[in-house]
Amino acid sequence: MSLAHILRTLPAEETLTRPRPYVNHSVQFKRAITAKERITALEQAGLNVFYFPADMITGCDLLSDSGTTTMTASQWAALHHGDESYGSNHGYFLLMDRIGEVFGEAFMQARQFEAPNAFLFHQGRPAEDALFSCLGKLGNDLIIPSNGHFDTTEANIQNNGIEARNLFSKKLHNPKATLFKGDMDVQKLEALLKTAAKRVPVILLTITNNIGGGQPVSMANIAAVATLAKKYDTPLFFDACRFAENAWFIKHCEKGYARKTINDIVREMFTHVDGFTISFKKDGLANMGGGLFLSKSGRFVQKYPQLPDALMNMQIIKEAHPTYGGISGRDIMTLVEGLATVTDEAYLDVRIGQIQAFGQAMHDAGLPVLMPTGGHAVHLDMDRFFADTDMQPGDFGGISFTALLLGLYGHRACELGDFAFGRVDPTTGQEVRHAVNFVRFAVPRLRYEQQDLQAVVDAVKALYENRRHVPKIDVTFGRELPLRHFKARFAFRQQ
Repeated sequence: MSLAHILRTLPAEETLTRPRPYVNHSVQFKRAITAKERITALEQAGLNVFYFPADMITGCDLLSDSGTTTMTASQWAALHHGDESYGSNHGYFLLMDRIGEVFGEAFMQARQFEAPNAFLFHQGRPAEDALFSCLGKLGNDLIIPSNGHFDTTEANIQNNGIEARNLFSKKLHNPKATLFKGDMDVQKLEALLKTAAKRVPVILLTITNNIGGGQPVSMANIAAVATLAKKYDTPLFFDACRFAENAWFIKHCEKGYARKTINDIVREMFTHVDGFTISFKKDGLANMGGGLFLSKSGRFVQKYPQLPDALMNMQIIKEAHPTYGGISGRDIMTLVEGLATVTDEAYLDVRIGQIQAFGQAMHDAGLPVLMPTGGHAVHLDMDRFFADTDMQPGDFGGISFTALLLGLYGHRACELGDFAFGRVDPTTGQEVRHAVNFVRFAVPRLRYEQQDLQAVVDAVKALYENRRHVPKIDVTFGRELPLRHFKARFAFRQQ
């Protein structure tokens, strides 16, 4: 029998289950912790899962995908080449070259340093703080619109006297919508710009839309927002933390992009913006690092020529020399490698395929998750979860759910809903609800396998089937505080 005949007769490998395009480099065994021990530790933490000791988590830690990546062997090898020089370390120039390769040469810092446009920070939040601090000095009553400001981004904006306005897509809560629920509502954006363009220093487009269920943004929406930005002479920025995952969705879900590479799509995305902030702890595949990057010829540097130097001043004051920006030379080298890996299509296929399979398993188990899933997390809709119970928004069922999931079953998730995004009206003392009410299961990159995530599905299903027994929550500390979900303490309400 000829080889050609065998190839025609037997199933092709593409029709079978495909193996991962990587192997495990090392493993770490977990401590043996009982549910009683976890519950005791959780009570000591005031039911706040952020304060629960990570080494007592016996299941999956899905609190965040930020800085929790399992690094590749090439990244571990690169770490040993870290140059800890205070000024102009070797890795800095490699990183700037990589920035140019991935995002476009307009965003890399020229070696002459005559006009600063690339600013490194130890993570994304100080990069945002630098940008919004400088913008806040431009005037009063300013507004920064977005398709969805994440909690700490919104806090950074508000801390500088600027209004953070969310313009969610109408598709976000439409169960019939299947694509690009993370888009910005361009009609609302234009209505805002028509009446208040002078009050809008920048437009911020988050890719993917973290607060909006991790949903992607289409290239068509990016281009439409960019057209409005140009029309009203307003700089457009990306919150680019998950840029590669967003590009994967454009390739696989948007007409005209199937034959383009991820690298080509990323470059096209970034031709539409005048700058971007980024936490490299997400799609940099690094455990630390962030940055703010301005297009050399973009609208931002033309409209605000005084701000690049002001940004560099803040960088020096807060993070030290601009060529390391608070990032160790070792971490810079892992970032150089991570930015090359994150746009690899084989990696992205597995990464997003894992999220989609996790979400589908939740859905198939009858759990009320946002479908389709985004690129980094599965979002459980807590309004639908408790729809047939007497749980009310002020009872904070999402907090109770995450506490029970961790205490009973050893999995940590994050409530991003009525408590995290809600607030107390200072006049009435009543709770003001946010537009979304999720518990987020953010999956660290390259860390877990199917069996691990199936264990989470089984635990969530157990709680859902017993949802009428989930106790309500009393807030014992921190209800009126800003960013309260990081600080508060809770107790199960006595029936």
